[in-house]
Amino acid sequence: MAKQNLSESLFKPRQKHQETSTLVKRRYSRLITGNYNTLDGNSHRRWYRMINRLMWIWRGVDPFEIEEVLCRIAITSSQRSNDGLLDTVVGYRKGNWVFEWSHQAMFWQQKALQTGQTPEAGSFWLKAANLYSIAGYPHLKGDELSQQAVILANKAYENAAHYSDYQLRKIEFKLKEGGCVTGFLHLPQQPQGPSPTILVCGSLDNLQSDYYRLFRDYLAPLGFAMLTVDMPSIGYSSRLKLTQDSCTLHQQVIHQLREIPWIDHTRVGIFGFRFGANVAVRLAYLESKRIKGIAVLGAIVHEWLNSVERQQNAPAMYLDMFASRLGIDNVDENAFRLELSCYSLKKQGLLGRRCPVPMLAGYWQNDIFSSKEESKLIAMSSIDSKLLAIPTTPVYSSFNKALQETSQWLKNKICY
Repeated sequence: MAKQNLSESLFKPRQKHQETSTLVKRRYSRLITGNYNTLDGNSHRRWYRMINRLMWIWRGVDPFEIEEVLCRIAITSSQRSNDGLLDTVVGYRKGNWVFEWSHQAMFWQQKALQTGQTPEAGSFWLKAANLYSIAGYPHLKGDELSQQAVILANKAYENAAHYSDYQLRKIEFKLKEGGCVTGFLHLPQQPQGPSPTILVCGSLDNLQSDYYRLFRDYLAPLGFAMLTVDMPSIGYSSRLKLTQDSCTLHQQVIHQLREIPWIDHTRVGIFGFRFGANVAVRLAYLESKRIKGIAVLGAIVHEWLNSVERQQNAPAMYLDMFASRLGIDNVDENAFRLELSCYSLKKQGLLGRRCPVPMLAGYWQNDIFSSKEESKLIAMSSIDSKLLAIPTTPVYSSFNKALQETSQWLKNKICY
């Protein structure tokens, strides 16, 4: 009997899988008007998911490939759970979000297998990993097809590492709840002993494998190792849920860095994106003796969590994602908003107090999730801080410059 590959065994044509947009039962109205922000992309009237072209391109997906897949999803006549939303095709079949992005990933996976043991194969595997990750987006709890795509994304990412100039090590971290969680440690070329390390706290809608370019182009050239761990309720951390002690997972990771021979545990910094910034800032207060500096971009630490008006301007997918991370599958609007407010670091009595850890806070004007005032609050809370305004145009080069400047700032604070 012929042996099936992992993709074939995981993805079998079925129509019984619950469609992603129906997983969270909500009583809040869906955002009708569209908006755009750099880190999260566009929300459109005809799409449930936010279309995050900039970040997908930044991660290495060809822009024409993105449009091709979106077109295949848009033109299908297959049954949808909501006829007004293009990416709500029911079942694993043509036009379904997971199907189309996974189909595209399988193309590059096949090319990698056909290429053999060559450096080019690594590039193909990385493309496959990125596309499988998008297939699983936004990684809601209970989305079986998404979970299968995540398995393939992680496998492709590990395969890509075999052909990289850098080392990738899977590290198991013990949890006080029992069991372990898996992190990826990326090591620079020919490190001279234990490396200064940046722990990345990602967005709630990203896998840890989505940050490879941050390591390759920005951190590794400065001599940093990069450690990633999936946020609670996603990827390798899928069995965990986000709690008001938002940094508990990463705090346990930090306590175990001393045991990892490739990491210089005396020179550790944190890079946080979106809600990952909440984790990073909280860690700065709770683990100030173990952290040399933190940098955050587009932080969600207080205002959005505490503002009904800002939450009402958020796309339904984003609210569903938060509910999913909190382990809520049937949302009452008032109770949900009250719960979100409890994640405000200002309400928790942390943000606003002086913190000895250096902090950099970057922001974009007119960001619906994170205002300039949010970043100013972070900067004012540190005895050694920097406020970084990131121009909204030109989008790509401004983002690139912000990452370069932030990485160099971390280097100055952690290594000197």
